[in-house]
Amino acid sequence: MAAQPLNIVKMKKMKQDGIPLSMITAYDYPSARLAEEAAVDIILVGDSLGNVVLGYDSTIPVTLDDMVYHTRAVARGAEHTFIVADMPFMTYHSGITEALQGIRRLMQEGHAHAIKLEGGAEIADTVRATVQAGVPVLGHIGLTPQSVNQIGGYRIQGKDAADAERLMRDAKALEEAGAFGIVLELVTEEVAAAITSELKIPTIGIGAGRDCDGQVLVYHDVLKYTSDYMPKRFVKTYGDIGEQIKQSIGQYVNEVKNRSFPAKEHVFTADDSVVQALYGKVASEKTPEKVSSK
Repeated sequence: MAAQPLNIVKMKKMKQDGIPLSMITAYDYPSARLAEEAAVDIILVGDSLGNVVLGYDSTIPVTLDDMVYHTRAVARGAEHTFIVADMPFMTYHSGITEALQGIRRLMQEGHAHAIKLEGGAEIADTVRATVQAGVPVLGHIGLTPQSVNQIGGYRIQGKDAADAERLMRDAKALEEAGAFGIVLELVTEEVAAAITSELKIPTIGIGAGRDCDGQVLVYHDVLKYTSDYMPKRFVKTYGDIGEQIKQSIGQYVNEVKNRSFPAKEHVFTADDSVVQALYGKVASEKTPEKVSSK
């Protein structure tokens, strides 16, 4: 019998027991399948797909249709893994009715198990209404990429006392609203540790130090799955498939050009009678092996 996906009750128990949560992003069927086979706890279908899959320079252009499409593909590839999907930019700020319509699509059409919302106390009411509607919510504070233009770029959060207090208030507001966990992105280690110790729900860090209850990284960062990879201090890469892919495709191109591919072992041959029917005796006579066999 196949293992059941992790659920939010088990996640909270893992925090209590000191068992870290592993999360990775995925955006399509094959990456999700490989992540599940590697026994990752949670897959995040992040709106980071805008940067690493769709070629945008931020997450802001990503649409709800994009998220539904990619979440559905991930769900097909990872049937036994807990899947969280991002609600994209400005899809949950114009009232709870509109927000729930988008959330419904991610759950019913995308087959997500939960959704992620960026923001703190200002979205607590939306989190509360979503949870009351029966949808698990993962919060996200610290660096929130959808607000990158407002916060002045990709800046470390929690570097002074006022900012640390703000982050703590946001975290507690999300927990009180019913979030089952919170992503802390680019938060100083000391502040992330304090938040983690104060909350009963798990924290999942990305660039937030060693004391979070779990960690998340982007699939393409873990594997250098790009042609122009930019190193990041908070990321550890575990493979370099980008270079391997480029070299492999380059070898294929060269072999096509010099006609070493396809080779004899890659082709299918027809019976002599088929060749005779297609080309007649002339073709047969031009093939010494076939002439000598008669």
